[in-house]
Amino acid sequence: SKRRRKPRPASYPQAGLDSIPESNWYTGMPEPFQLERDRAYRAILTVLSNEHQEPTAPLSERKLAMSLGVGRTPVREAFRDLARDGVLEVRPARGTFVRRLETTELKELYEVRQSLEGLAARLAAQWGPTPALDEYGKHMRKVLDDIDAFDLAEVHRHGVDFHLEVIRASRNSYLLKTYEPMRLKFAIVLNLLLHYDDDRVREAVQEHYDIYDAIRRGDGYEAERNIRDHLAKGFVARARRADAGPDAGQIEVAAQ
Repeated sequence: SKRRRKPRPASYPQAGLDSIPESNWYTGMPEPFQLERDRAYRAILTVLSNEHQEPTAPLSERKLAMSLGVGRTPVREAFRDLARDGVLEVRPARGTFVRRLETTELKELYEVRQSLEGLAARLAAQWGPTPALDEYGKHMRKVLDDIDAFDLAEVHRHGVDFHLEVIRASRNSYLLKTYEPMRLKFAIVLNLLLHYDDDRVREAVQEHYDIYDAIRRGDGYEAERNIRDHLAKGFVARARRADAGPDAGQIEVAAQ
């Protein structure tokens, strides 16, 4: 007789784990431990993406376990998985660190972002902005009118969230599922390069507003071109921050 495939545990959707890739949801490990490890993996991704990490400071397994309310073993296993996925780096006798991207990797990351976010902006223009995207537009208008009245760190976080809302405004579930895991990972490595420059912040807000405005007007070509151009400039700024030098190269701007 045919062996019946083990069903997905009913607790997965309740715990927010329905996004686990099919190939990873069952590994033969005891389910309670696997569940804890998966929770630790995603929780660590979230924590690291929301907090600036000093590249020379090792991550504390004990502190993360305490703050997440889990044991150290799931955190240790999550560290191993994050190292396998290229987010963390284990240095013998020194500890576990957020891995810095090489310039080539940074360039490749922005090329992927250009393709995904460019498509999202074009689709969003076809559908029209979501109510949430309209709220971003109103807020950005206020920031542009008096940027000195706003905290630069908050303006930066608002800009990061704007990119995710453009993806959501595409109304394409496959695009969102592709983008979301990558977003958390690149947020972590880019946090190592975090630097607030007044002029660049103002430029970025204006660029975000131009993306939104093109979506609002239903101009898909301009929306895609604007977001590609914005990401190309973002790559240059990040590469300079990483001391990449003048040979970092450039990524394509023109919409395909």
